[in-house]
Amino acid sequence: MIRKLSILVLSMAALAPAFAMDAAQSEAKQVIALQNGENLYIFKDGLMAKESKFGRVIHLSKGEVVQTADGKSITTTGNEVARLHFLLNKGHGN
Repeated sequence: MIRKLSILVLSMAALAPAFAMDAAQSEAKQVIALQNGENLYIFKDGLMAKESKFGRVIHLSKGEVVQTADGKSITTTGNEVARLHFLLNKGHGN
């Protein structure tokens, strides 16, 4: 019984990051993969935020040009660090 409970708890802990990532992706209008493994989130109001390949929020400079995984260039607007940080941590209890 304890073993089954432990497996259930570990399974739920493994799924927690997926639920948080889902919150960020559902809030964003589009998520674009960048060349260096990062992700660019474009929200419905046109503002953007960037996530590192390790899942951390990265600061965007005004007018920064980023390269997509397929080689296109995008000039960023906005720096929604707090918004993305909140969405990525949603459901983690902090």
